[in-house]
Amino acid sequence: MSETIFSKIINREIAADIVFENDRILAFRDINPQAPVHVLVIPKKPIPTINAIDPEDVALIGELFIAARQIAAEEGIDESGYRTVFNCNRDGGQEVYHLHLHLLGGRAMQWPPG
Repeated sequence: MSETIFSKIINREIAADIVFENDRILAFRDINPQAPVHVLVIPKKPIPTINAIDPEDVALIGELFIAARQIAAEEGIDESGYRTVFNCNRDGGQEVYHLHLHLLGGRAMQWPPG
């Protein structure tokens, strides 16, 4: 996988507003937020898309959701509600080819999303 803006954030080559980090996961505020709270939760392991998730990544993917839950609580949106989204490939709206979970909240979400 080629280097992405997310790998540069992981390597601290590009600054980001980091809200969570452990050995396997990094989460930071989206620079183009679509909601009052818009955090990207990423694995430090470079996985380009959902299609590239391997069976050995199951625990890592679960950890993304555990981190999202913790961040939602810290941001005060866990009780009011929030949305988690993965985009996959161009038609799915993926712009950066490093797997990332969008955590969105702080306002009522619409369906379908606009």
